[in-house]
Amino acid sequence: MRVVYMGTPTFAAAILEQLIPHHEVVAVYTRPDAVRGRGSAPVASPVKEVALAAGIPVRTPRTLRDASEQAALAALAPDVICVAAYGAILPPEVLAIPVHGCLNVHGSLLPRWRGAAPIERAILAGDEEVGVCIMAMEEGLDTGDYCVCRSIPAAGATTESLTADLADLGASALLAALTQVEAGRVAWVAQDEAAVTYAEKIAKGELNLDPAEDAVTNDRRVRASSAAHPARCILGARAATVLRARVADDAPVALVPGQAMLAGKRLYLGCIEGILEVIEVKPDGKRAMEARAFAAGVPALRGEEGTWSRA
Repeated sequence: MRVVYMGTPTFAAAILEQLIPHHEVVAVYTRPDAVRGRGSAPVASPVKEVALAAGIPVRTPRTLRDASEQAALAALAPDVICVAAYGAILPPEVLAIPVHGCLNVHGSLLPRWRGAAPIERAILAGDEEVGVCIMAMEEGLDTGDYCVCRSIPAAGATTESLTADLADLGASALLAALTQVEAGRVAWVAQDEAAVTYAEKIAKGELNLDPAEDAVTNDRRVRASSAAHPARCILGARAATVLRARVADDAPVALVPGQAMLAGKRLYLGCIEGILEVIEVKPDGKRAMEARAFAAGVPALRGEEGTWSRA
């Protein structure tokens, strides 16, 4: 089929790579070049990079509400528009353009976790499984019927690992859905409104670690974190981002909330309930390192008087 693809981040780029060999992708829409990471110069989105490498025309409109943009899209005569983490709202005029509508690769098991941050919210909630659904887009926020779902276990997973895994699942599910749509035998399932939950955007500082929370909650914050939303705290008066941690049910020490200690070459943090072991950290202004190497350079963490706190 003639496909117009819309997406922006790495998740969407991985799906596009697997879509290209199977369908005629006539154009790719992505968000405009932007400053990403520490650089000061605007850079292309991961989706744009994949599209250009494949010789596919790329459009980067700031909005799809403009009549001229809608006309340009309609001129492409797409059979279907496929969307994955595009980052912009599709107005009714765009939803009505393709013959077979607009299909969204959504990173959750709908109707659970409609919205912007389904992977992070699933980790924070302690969901036992996560997945992707191929949804027919409509004007509401992730309210459309779905046709193909894929799921995987979520225990111990991180935002980074789940994003990669769900991109692969999403590509497989999308290809299956397109086959069904093209053959005219797709079976749509309505979402159960009674089971709806919303995945709000992660707020600034929301994933910071806190001794007033239990170890399980702090571990989930670390696993849900990313470069955009780090899990930060103060370790022995040093600000740092915690990159890897675990709930330490086998800790050889007993710690009160806010107490931190290097014991047996391992860094432990006392929480309101349980103990968190920090495995890898990135001190502000320095490279990532093992927690024991970091703690060895912080005298305050080598005795019983060590402390930690929310950043």
